[in-house]
Amino acid sequence: MQTQLTPEYQGSAAGRAAQAIVRKCVHCGFCNATCPTYQLLGDELDGPRGRIYLIKQVLEGNTPTRKTQLHLDRCLSCRNCESTCPSGVEYGQLVDIGRVLVEEKVARPAGEKALRWLLKKGLPSPLFGPALRVGQALRPLLPAALKKKLPPRQNPGRWPSTRRARRVLLLAGCVQPAMLPNINHASARVLDAAGIECLIAPQAGCCGALTFHLNDPNGAKQQMRANIDAWWPHIEQGVQAIVMNASGCGVMVKEYGHQLADDPAYAARAARVSALTQDLSELLPTLVPLLRPKLARAPDADRVLAYHPPCTLQHGQRLRGGVEQHLGELGFTLRLTASEAHLCCGSAGTYSVLNPGLSEQLLQRKLEHLQALEPSEIVSANIGCIMHLQSGTSTPVRHWVELLDDALHG
Repeated sequence: MQTQLTPEYQGSAAGRAAQAIVRKCVHCGFCNATCPTYQLLGDELDGPRGRIYLIKQVLEGNTPTRKTQLHLDRCLSCRNCESTCPSGVEYGQLVDIGRVLVEEKVARPAGEKALRWLLKKGLPSPLFGPALRVGQALRPLLPAALKKKLPPRQNPGRWPSTRRARRVLLLAGCVQPAMLPNINHASARVLDAAGIECLIAPQAGCCGALTFHLNDPNGAKQQMRANIDAWWPHIEQGVQAIVMNASGCGVMVKEYGHQLADDPAYAARAARVSALTQDLSELLPTLVPLLRPKLARAPDADRVLAYHPPCTLQHGQRLRGGVEQHLGELGFTLRLTASEAHLCCGSAGTYSVLNPGLSEQLLQRKLEHLQALEPSEIVSANIGCIMHLQSGTSTPVRHWVELLDDALHG
């Protein structure tokens, strides 16, 4: 798709990057067939092809409107379209650029602006944990709509204290330690059983994804640089990997090298961090033979576990089939839904807060397919998906690493 940049964007790196991506698009429309919002709304401008056209108009000098902004806001950034596109269009990068360009020209209503600021500043804040604990203490008194968004407090158990020759860094995450601490502790115990020590750099905070997808790339890059600074001494001391047990964080950290490529002070270190970053599931091929003889009990092969692969894992990181295959080798029975396993559950970071109507429709659609499997539990690989799915069902929803931890330690 040919694009003629206006002088405003000809000299900008964002404009040139967007133009290169748009030119790959052949306008075939295959992307719309797998776009969740296009399926719900049936509007060309609520599918990837239409959004590409809107961004192209902005690059060519057309003034964006509030309607332009809404169509871009409705995108989940699930990147399902990238898995479908025969031309290799990097739609995720393009929509991120387009949103920022539109944000600079279209004012948001005050209430919407305040909510986005609160999410951007509140969720990664050190005050989030104490505020959550107050909410958990008052949980029995809360209305049902709020209660289902608030998990009960967990007792995550012990963190391994044995020193190991093999060491990896684990990103604690911004909300995960307070909301679902079991995930990090289970990850540490599972890796410890395989002879791998998990280290957490206390100075490392939010991965930057939340801020980035709220159209603040500069703020996100500050968070990226802070994490690189926190991790770098450990990298120099020889950690083997930076392990992500939240696939949303993983896809962001794997893109640090791209995001900071123009930063002379951080480009090389950012590329190194991205190269070292692995989703926890990528370690499974080496973990399985080490863990198999250590299982405290054999998994019940007749117990059906419905598996929801997050978009950030299957589309963002292009990691498909690994969790099901390798947990199957350990005796677990994980099943994907018969249809629409590729579609987003509607969580998508802060999307469920900013677009609750569309998010709820996608949630119910996803749960209908998952419940058709009659599972004893639903498992996933990202805290956002886990929390969102749990808000709509009484069937327990957990991270797959928690199942493995149970099998190892009872």
